[in-house]
Amino acid sequence: MTDNRTKTLSLIAGPVEGKIRIDAYIARYAEGLSRSLVSDKDTVITVDGKQVKKSRPVKEGETIIVTWTDVSFTGVEAQPIELSVLYEDESMLVIDKQQSLVVHPAPGNPDGTLVNALVYRYGAEFADLSEDGQDMELARPGIVHRLDKETSGVLVVAKTRSAHAALSEQFKNRSTCKYYIALVKGVMERKRQTIDAPIGRSEKNRKKFAIDRNGKSAVTDYTVLRQFGHFALLRIRIYTGRTHQIRVHMASIGHSVVGDELYGHKSNSDDPCSLMLHALSLEIDHPLTGQRLIFRAPLPDRFKKLIKQALT
Repeated sequence: MTDNRTKTLSLIAGPVEGKIRIDAYIARYAEGLSRSLVSDKDTVITVDGKQVKKSRPVKEGETIIVTWTDVSFTGVEAQPIELSVLYEDESMLVIDKQQSLVVHPAPGNPDGTLVNALVYRYGAEFADLSEDGQDMELARPGIVHRLDKETSGVLVVAKTRSAHAALSEQFKNRSTCKYYIALVKGVMERKRQTIDAPIGRSEKNRKKFAIDRNGKSAVTDYTVLRQFGHFALLRIRIYTGRTHQIRVHMASIGHSVVGDELYGHKSNSDDPCSLMLHALSLEIDHPLTGQRLIFRAPLPDRFKKLIKQALT
C-alpha cells in the first residue's frame, strides 16, 4: 500500500562556481533529495516566490523552495519468493540475486520484490531494521545497496539495525570493492580503461541517465577478458554506485551492454533478450567482527550459453 505526502524544503544558494542547473545544485546541496527526485515531473521549484524551470542556472543568494511528493509504502506483503543464498549469519544475508527481481517496492513494482521475500523469510518484525526507522516507511528494510532489476549477482542485506548502519557506512565511504562481469557490443580497441564521467538523469528521457558535467561523480574500470566476433567479455570494477552506472559508461564509449535496450539498440537476431550484466563479487567488512570478506556469485547460464554459441 502506498501513501503519498507533499513535502517542501527551503535553502539559500551559496557561492556558485560557473553555470550550474538549479536541479543539479539542489541535488548536490539539499540532504535527502536525489537528482531524480528533484527532476521528477511533479516536483516544483520556486525562486524568490516564482516557479522556475529545472534547467535554469542558479545564482548565489537566491531563496529556493522545492515541493515534491514523497511516496511511502506500508504493510509490505510477505511473499514466498525463492532466494539463492550465498552466506548468512545473525548480522547479514548475502544472496545471488536472480535476474528480473526488483530489490524493493517502488511505483510500478509494489510487490514481488526482494523485500517481500525478506519479510516472508524473517517475519513482520524485519520491517523495522534501519538505524533511524526510515526504512520501515520506505519499505526498504535491510537494504543497503541495490542492483538493477535485470542485473543479477551478489547483494548483501542487513539483518539488524547495527549491521544496517555499519554496512551502509561502508557503501557510503566506498570502502567496499565491487566487480561485475559483462558482455558488451563491438570490438574493444583498448584492453583496459578507466571511465571517469559524472552521471545525471537524462533530460531527453526521464527513464534514462546520461553523462552530465553537473551530475554526480562516477568512476568505472574495465578489463577485456576475451574478445569474440561482435562482442567482448569484460571484468568491471565500479568505485561509485550511480544508477545504471556501468550501462551508461559503456554506452558512452560506444560499447553498450549486450541485451540493453534502454542504452543500446532494440533486440535483433544477434541479441539475447536479457541484460548481460552480473555482479560477480563483493568485498566488505563484516558488520560485527570487522573481518574482510569476499562473496562471489557464479557466472549465470545466460552468459555460458552466449559464450558457447560464440565459440562454436
